[in-house]
Amino acid sequence: MKELEGKVAAVTGAASGLGRAMALAFADEGMHVALGDVSDLDEVLTAVKRRGVNALAMKLDVSKALEVEAFAQKIDAELGGAHLVCNNAGVSPLGAAWETSVGDWQWILGVNLWGVINGVRSFLPRLMARNEGHVVNTASVAGLINPPGSGAYNVTKHAVVALSETLHHDLRERNSAVGVSVLCPAYVPTGIADSERNRPSGLQATVKSRETLAREQMLRKAVESGRLSADDVARAVVQAVKGSASTSSRIRASRARSARAWKTSSKSARRATRWRFRRRDRGRGASARRPSSRWRSRRGSGQAGVSRR
Repeated sequence: MKELEGKVAAVTGAASGLGRAMALAFADEGMHVALGDVSDLDEVLTAVKRRGVNALAMKLDVSKALEVEAFAQKIDAELGGAHLVCNNAGVSPLGAAWETSVGDWQWILGVNLWGVINGVRSFLPRLMARNEGHVVNTASVAGLINPPGSGAYNVTKHAVVALSETLHHDLRERNSAVGVSVLCPAYVPTGIADSERNRPSGLQATVKSRETLAREQMLRKAVESGRLSADDVARAVVQAVKGSASTSSRIRASRARSARAWKTSSKSARRATRWRFRRRDRGRGASARRPSSRWRSRRGSGQAGVSRR
């Protein structure tokens, strides 16, 4: 999707964090934006409209397929249909695998995994019908590695990575022009560490052990000290999506050879983390690298922060 101006982006989890940043970044590109979230969207809706584009907002629980389908239908009716779909909504309750309550397993699987599945099922047939568009599924570095104390979260994010890469192959098999990306950020200052604010009623919460409470504090500090902002990640998403039309075909050789950038996290996290944005588009791809002290281009691509293979 080299040209974004005048096209329509749909973003879930748009009220805050990465979703809000992506919505504003797309609006800055001249895209009309549809916003979905369980939280209030008035502030971000106003901010998007100030960019001079059209926008709509809908209270949306992505774990419910009928609500996601209603969101897609609303976009069809009011904005002419989505071209770019960001399945971004997510929650992050912590706990050892055996301590995590059934309610928390249901909640996180419903939002983080079924939210993406529902988005794919509702929007992909529409994108394929016009043979144009792009899907961005937000996973996490926890979709690439398995840190302790977040078993349920890790399960959902690994599943989103697997779903996204399989979706790429499914679309390629059908000779579709629709592109797919999976976004795998590490510690970015967002509200993900405060997911409890959106806990649905009726689901039993995990009884938090001393270790889980300590890990929550560690996670909060690591997120707050993240060196990449949500706006930085959103700009990388925009550049990766826009670069899909001119991406080198050399990545076709191996889906596993995506660029990775490493950084040392804050001492509170006590481990190295990595951030990766992997592009998939009909057998071609680009990877947006996390900058260290300055933006660097790879293999002379000429595009700061984007690596081509």
